Amino acid sequence: MRLEKKWVYLIALSLIWGSSFILIKKSLIGLSPLQVGSLRIVFSSIMIFLIAFNKIKTIQKDKWKWIAVSAIIGTFLPAFLFAFAETQIDSAVAAILNSLVPMNTVLIGLAVFKISTTKTQSLGVIIGFIGTSVLIISGSELNPDQNYLYSGLVIICSILYATNVNLIKKHLFDVNAVAIAAGQFFVIFVPSIIVLVYSGFFDLEFRNNDLLYDSLLYVLLLSFFGTAMAKILFNKLIQISSPVFASSVTYSMLIVSVLWGLLDGELFNINQAVATILIIIGVYLSNKKKPID
Repeated sequence: MRLEKKWVYLIALSLIWGSSFILIKKSLIGLSPLQVGSLRIVFSSIMIFLIAFNKIKTIQKDKWKWIAVSAIIGTFLPAFLFAFAETQIDSAVAAILNSLVPMNTVLIGLAVFKISTTKTQSLGVIIGFIGTSVLIISGSELNPDQNYLYSGLVIICSILYATNVNLIKKHLFDVNAVAIAAGQFFVIFVPSIIVLVYSGFFDLEFRNNDLLYDSLLYVLLLSFFGTAMAKILFNKLIQISSPVFASSVTYSMLIVSVLWGLLDGELFNINQAVATILIIIGVYLSNKKKPID
């Protein structure tokens, strides 16, 4: 049976973004949060420009203000907030908290963008949120030494992502997905270079510093897959599906994130496994268009 295109995008993004959290964690071993965030954007910008710089000229003038806002709230700020968050919490915990995006997408979509949502979709978000809550509670019990104040940074990201999803669906639905990505990185490229210079990256000792080179490799992988490629796929997914469907990738990628966390020695228990099943059910229901009778 052939999968619908939107499901192919969702699965691909789940694998890519589910791996992003462990790549951020590994990048931070030899680099600071400011360096990881700025390098991620600079590398991603270069990659996008190499394949799609000519797409920038296709963006209409009246779309640039939305491109700029989307770039800041959907890419620039989250790149740094996630890096700072993962200095104190596990990569799997960051992914878990990030799954608040679908709930915020529905709430912001209703309150700000007046985008309708069915009862079934709302139920799916609620079930997914319950599963996420169980994961968070179990995680705090397993890792009492982690500073959960930093989890607030991820929650802020979930709100920014949710706003961005609705913004693209509302104002950029008719702009080519690759052009959106190129325009976004065009906006934040220079600011990221300024942050990189300010971060002290160019003062680092590169000679015989294997730890630094390993971290740079992780950032490069994160930039190519987790940012540049994923940004194009996500923009396209938003355009061919609903905001709730697109944001539900934050549920499905949890499985990938947790598996990477286990391989890296992070803890995971039976309660979290049950919660993951609830999250998968939430993903399914949140994408049902027909309301419950």
